[in-house]
Amino acid sequence: MVSTAPSPYLRELALLRRVKDRIDREYAQPLDVESLARGIHVSAGHLSRRFKLAFGESPYSYLMTRRIERAMALLRRGDLSVTDVCFAVGCSSLGTFSTRFSELVGMPPSTYKAEAAGTTAGLPSCVSKQVTRPVRNREAPAPEPQLA
Repeated sequence: MVSTAPSPYLRELALLRRVKDRIDREYAQPLDVESLARGIHVSAGHLSRRFKLAFGESPYSYLMTRRIERAMALLRRGDLSVTDVCFAVGCSSLGTFSTRFSELVGMPPSTYKAEAAGTTAGLPSCVSKQVTRPVRNREAPAPEPQLA
C-alpha cells in the first residue's frame, strides 16, 4: 500500500510558500519575521533558516525586495513624492527605505524617480514589471562565463 500523505519536506515547503504568499499580499503592512513565524507555528530563527534555504534569501530580505519593487512602480508613475512612496509600501523609516532602495536598484529613489519617469510608457505592465524588477546585490558584478 502506497502512502498518499505528503512528506515532511513537502509540508514544510507548503508552509514556507504560505509565508511567501503572505509577504506578497501584505507587503505594505507592518510585518516582521516573528509574526510571520507565529503564523505557521515555528520560531523566527527556524523560519529564517528554512526560508533562506528554500528561496535563497531571508524573509526580511524578500519583504524588502517586494517593497522596493512596488516603490519602483510608484516612482515611475511620478505623481508621489519619495516620502509618500516610502510609507505607501510599508516602510516606516525614510532613511532605511532609501538605503535599501539604493542597495537593490543602484541609485537613490529620488534619482530613480527623475530618470525612470516615462521609461516604461507603452509597455504592458507584465513586461515593465519583469524589466524593472530589482536584483538583489546588484552592486556585486556577475562573474564572467568561463568558456572551455
